[in-house]
Amino acid sequence: MPRTKPTRKTDVIGNLDLNPEDAVPYFRESLQQEKFFVKPPNWDSPGDSIEMLFLSNQREYEQMTILKKELFETAKNQAEINCTRIQKMYKTQDRLRKRFIEVNSFIKDCADKRRSAEKAIQHESELHEELTGGIDECNSSIKELDAFRNDLKRTVKEFEPYERVLDDVVKVSDIFESPKDCMDRCDALMLAQVEINKLEMQKIQEIEEMRKTMLKVTNEAALAVLGLKNDLAKLERSYNQSRTMCLKMEKLLTTTKETITTNDLDKERALDGVQIMYRLLCKRRDMEPEFGRRDLEKSLDFIKREVELLVRVLRKAQAKQSSHKPGKHATHEDPPC
Repeated sequence: MPRTKPTRKTDVIGNLDLNPEDAVPYFRESLQQEKFFVKPPNWDSPGDSIEMLFLSNQREYEQMTILKKELFETAKNQAEINCTRIQKMYKTQDRLRKRFIEVNSFIKDCADKRRSAEKAIQHESELHEELTGGIDECNSSIKELDAFRNDLKRTVKEFEPYERVLDDVVKVSDIFESPKDCMDRCDALMLAQVEINKLEMQKIQEIEEMRKTMLKVTNEAALAVLGLKNDLAKLERSYNQSRTMCLKMEKLLTTTKETITTNDLDKERALDGVQIMYRLLCKRRDMEPEFGRRDLEKSLDFIKREVELLVRVLRKAQAKQSSHKPGKHATHEDPPC
């Protein structure tokens, strides 16, 4: 039935509904509202009540219990089967491990045998190559000996007439005792000739080295002479420069000496003049000269005092003369102080 107020509470099983004491008046009010009354679909079906839910849950629980027992028995059987399989697997693993060890040992033995066989094959191959080389050398030596034998036979046949001649010479000559003695002496002469040639070449080389040494020494001496000439030229230029500088310095020294001499002469003249003036002033004062020629400062001080005194006397005399003759101007000027 429709509700005129919103539903805010739930019943015992969780459906939205109101309390029974409030539902009755609401039901009566709803009967008066026919226009709002709408029948929902399957309104006459009983629906899921709490008893039905309990029964369905009970059935599911029993089914789950039976399924749990079945699964437990299945798991137990599977565990026994797994234990049996594990034992079989361990046995198989041990057997395979033993087999693997045997196979691995067999493989190692085969590898060792292979390495030893390869070493033996390599050694035999090297020995075979060495023996093959020795055989080839022997064959080549045999061929060379055969060729030498044939050449020797041919040479003996060619030189057989010379042997006869040599025998005749030995028989006729008193110098040689036998053909062998003649051959030995010829060999000795040939060896001596070889030694002479070696000694000649050695002496020629020594002469060439001596020539090179002399040429080197000559070149070094020429270079030394050339260097000495250069040093002599440098020394000569330095001497000329020094001589020119000495002449210049000599001229400067001569001029300096003349200047010094002139200054000394002027100085002596000045000293003589001062001394003469000092003596004249002393003679004028009827005094004996007290200062010598070297006491220049004292003499000049005395001369200064006397000159100042004479200047004052001259001024007084001029003043008196001008007072006696006023119409005439004085023609003398005052001497400087």
